[in-house]
Amino acid sequence: MSSNPIEEARRQVEICNACRYCEGYCAVFPAITWKRAFSDGDITQFANLCHNCRGCYYACQYTPPHEFALNLPKALAEVRQASWKDMAYPRGFALLFDRSGVAIAVGLIVAITLLFWLASALRPEGGNGFYAYMSHSLMVTIFAPAFILPLLAISVSIRRYWMHVGGGAVITQDLGEALHSAGRLTNLAGGHGEGCNYEDTDRYSNRRRAFHHATLIGFLLCFASTSIATVMHYAVDMEAPYALLSLPKLFGVTGGLLLCVGAAGLAALKMRADRQLGAPAIWGGEMAFILLLFTVSGSGLVLYAATGTSAVPFLLAFHLGTVLTFFLITPYSKMVHGFYRLAALTYHAAADRTRRV
Repeated sequence: MSSNPIEEARRQVEICNACRYCEGYCAVFPAITWKRAFSDGDITQFANLCHNCRGCYYACQYTPPHEFALNLPKALAEVRQASWKDMAYPRGFALLFDRSGVAIAVGLIVAITLLFWLASALRPEGGNGFYAYMSHSLMVTIFAPAFILPLLAISVSIRRYWMHVGGGAVITQDLGEALHSAGRLTNLAGGHGEGCNYEDTDRYSNRRRAFHHATLIGFLLCFASTSIATVMHYAVDMEAPYALLSLPKLFGVTGGLLLCVGAAGLAALKMRADRQLGAPAIWGGEMAFILLLFTVSGSGLVLYAATGTSAVPFLLAFHLGTVLTFFLITPYSKMVHGFYRLAALTYHAAADRTRRV
């Protein structure tokens, strides 16, 4: 076996292309059959198209101790992780985060929480709710660049990925199919629709798919809550705090609860799953990211529940610290997989459309 992740994945993909037993399992295997030779870009595309459901491993007759020693989920996971580092912008940040991601995340949370807590001592003379502890203008000044700059870094990374895999012009149909597949998490349903084998060998389960959906929907609801509150603040001059039955609160609380459930569920499944069927070296970093998601949502719910108490200044600083840390590390953490996977699904839809023409 090769020590080069691309070469080892290519070796395994070539065997899979000769066997084709798993052709109906997910989008990866039909894509493999469309070619006879595989470039580095092809292997990178397969790796980011893979959802690591692991069904192919448990169905394969060539896994260890067979001399072919196939472990395609692990091979593609290692290529996938390497691609995120290689395509990242700036790449130096990605390499640093890869070596010390957990320490960086914890350090950022502690440092930013402390800064926000100190800033709350300079509370404005006016302001209601949380704005009594920290002004709206200060929050916007800090969070606007912390949201925009990571998105710019991700856009550069995805452009690099798109060029590496040989992607062409994107049409609405391809992007629509990709969004539909991503929204339904089609590739976590297995070829039979009964789910995947992520956490329990040959038993099919939709639990990972359900927890992913809870996390995704929760995140989108929280984003919608913030967006609606921004419109209400600037467009119709309705400033926070908002009532429980207002859209920002309904979306925010519901989204926070779903994020907590989804993140906790994914963490539990990850503890049960075989680490050797992913990229073992970064298992801790992935788990830390899931726990960060839980902390972001959980601290927001606790902060809301503590409204009007003396604990608000610290809880507000801690929650804002976790949110800001989440934004800052997004281009270099597991969160970036959503952007790469959407790009991979779009490329797959375009390639399938072209093949059928």
